[in-house]
Amino acid sequence: MATNIQLKDPSLLIGQNYIDGKWVEADSGKRFNVTDPATGKLIGSCPESDTRDAQRAIDSAAAALPAWRSRAGRNRSRILRRWYELVMENQEDLATLITWENGKAKPDAAGEVLFAASFLEWFAEEAARIYGDVIPHTQPSFRVSVLKEPIGVCGLITPWNFPAAMITRKLGPALAAGCTVVVKTAGETPFTANALIKLGERAGIPAGVINSVAALENTPEIGQALCSSNTVRKISFTGSTRVGKLLMQQSSNSLKKLGLELGGNAPFIVFEDADLGLAVDAAIGSKFKSSGQTCVCSNRIFVQESIYPEFIRRLKSAVIQFQVGNGFDKKTTHGPLVTYAAVERVAGLVDDAVKRGAKVEIGGKRRADLGPNFFEPTILTNVSANMTVVNEEIFGPVAPIFSFKTEDEVIATSNACDVGLASYIFTQDVTRANRVSELLQFGMVAVNTGVISDAASPFGGIKHSGMGREGSKYGIDDYLQTKTVVTGNVNVVHKASL
Repeated sequence: MATNIQLKDPSLLIGQNYIDGKWVEADSGKRFNVTDPATGKLIGSCPESDTRDAQRAIDSAAAALPAWRSRAGRNRSRILRRWYELVMENQEDLATLITWENGKAKPDAAGEVLFAASFLEWFAEEAARIYGDVIPHTQPSFRVSVLKEPIGVCGLITPWNFPAAMITRKLGPALAAGCTVVVKTAGETPFTANALIKLGERAGIPAGVINSVAALENTPEIGQALCSSNTVRKISFTGSTRVGKLLMQQSSNSLKKLGLELGGNAPFIVFEDADLGLAVDAAIGSKFKSSGQTCVCSNRIFVQESIYPEFIRRLKSAVIQFQVGNGFDKKTTHGPLVTYAAVERVAGLVDDAVKRGAKVEIGGKRRADLGPNFFEPTILTNVSANMTVVNEEIFGPVAPIFSFKTEDEVIATSNACDVGLASYIFTQDVTRANRVSELLQFGMVAVNTGVISDAASPFGGIKHSGMGREGSKYGIDDYLQTKTVVTGNVNVVHKASL
């Protein structure tokens, strides 16, 4: 392992799989390297797992399921609560790992650790509150009981952009419900996930309840193994729409439950009666957080024409203050993109927009002086609907800004996409806020705020942005199945028995 960055607890830097309560190598013995996106330096290596490792993890989760699901919800709750406490006690090391392998600025990474911990805290409280129903039957002497039971072994496929929060948002409800899991960690950011699992082990999670396999090149192979397995009864995936559709196809023969949190193309709508200062601040957070590498980032910013020039002026004044650099530098507000390929893609989107008539108000260039993975925070104006940057998820620090005239116009334009994850509205008119919220075809709407994610709030999209919800009381339902028990009157003596 590289030693230029130190953890307070070096034992949290782990480059192995976790199967049946043991830290192990891949059956093949192969490994892949993980590098710092800011410097290109080696952090360490992890096992390049294949289907054999995935099957061992599935078998381990299946063996641990009966005992884990049989525990009282309060028992599971206490373990999750202890896990939350350990995350809070080790938040500095976890933030260091996030910055190191993901690249995001240290304050952003510290915020993610708190976000990750919130899911463990929330679902620790939900574990003891999985309720069913008793329903009157049409026969007076009968009763219908509706039970909520853990769905079983779950396959969790996590992304690199939130290497801590996305794993706890899945593990929290799965374990609270009584499920056991196999986690496929992101190849770009496996060390944060491993550190969290290590803390879960210290919290008392029994062997086999959590299993994890790492891979970079073999990720599709492991995904297919999880999807095709009849033992795995649910897949939870956060990532691209393209891969989500592929996993759905691969799961068809085993008829498992799917939770898919896929791509977005979020509209950010600022009406002329909005609090302009609030809207600009929110645009900065919702567009440029984590250098634009989040699925709920504002992808298309619509500003009503009467306030458009002033909005642009204020946004430029704010963005010009950003400091791009290594996430460990205290001056840095925005770190690198995760890979060189990500920079190539973002640069291509900007070049295409400029060729089609867009104007670069600020930024628009690579920062090769800092390293190959850096790109300037960028504002584009004079954008049009035929530009690729408008029609694809950007996943980078580029803000295309439109001017619009009417409410009907901006609603129609916002809805003219095949995805529907997040959306944002800024207005002081309560009636308009309610009306537009209902007309927007998105799974989530934020009104007068750029922050949409919270442990207590259901997170998910519609259309090609996926299915299911994470977080909140609804999030645990995705890991439960409903069983109906119809009970007749056992005290009735039937004539046939006389």
